[in-house]
Amino acid sequence: MSNTKNTSDSQESQQSSRKPQRSQASQTSQESQKSHSSHEPRRPKPMEVLREARAQLAELTGMTAESVSSFEQTEEGWVLEVEVLELERVPDTMSLMASYQVELDAEGQLTGYRRARRYERGRADSRGGR
Repeated sequence: MSNTKNTSDSQESQQSSRKPQRSQASQTSQESQKSHSSHEPRRPKPMEVLREARAQLAELTGMTAESVSSFEQTEEGWVLEVEVLELERVPDTMSLMASYQVELDAEGQLTGYRRARRYERGRADSRGGR
C-alpha cells in the first residue's frame, strides 16, 4: 500500500512541475502594461487615422474617398483634406471632384467635415496650389 501512496505523490509532484511558471519579471511587465494602458488612451498611428477617416467620411457621405491630399496632427487631434469623386461623368476628366476638410479627435474619431472646394478632375488648380 505504501507503494501506491508514493506513486500518487510522485504523479502529483510531476504534474505540478509540468505547469508553466511565469517569472516575476514577466508578471511585473504585464502589470505595468495594464496599469499604463488603463490610464491613457492609446493614440492611433497615422496610417490607422488615414484609413479610419476615409472609412468614416465614406459612410457619412456615401462617396468614396480617392486620396488624402493633406494630413496634419494638431493639439486636438487630426485634420485631413480628402479628395472625393462627387459626380462621375464621361469622359472621366469631366467628373466632378470635391476636397473635404475632415477633423478627427485624438483617438481618430471623426468630429466634423466640410466641403472646401469642388472642381473638375481634369482641371489644374487655379488657387495657387490649394
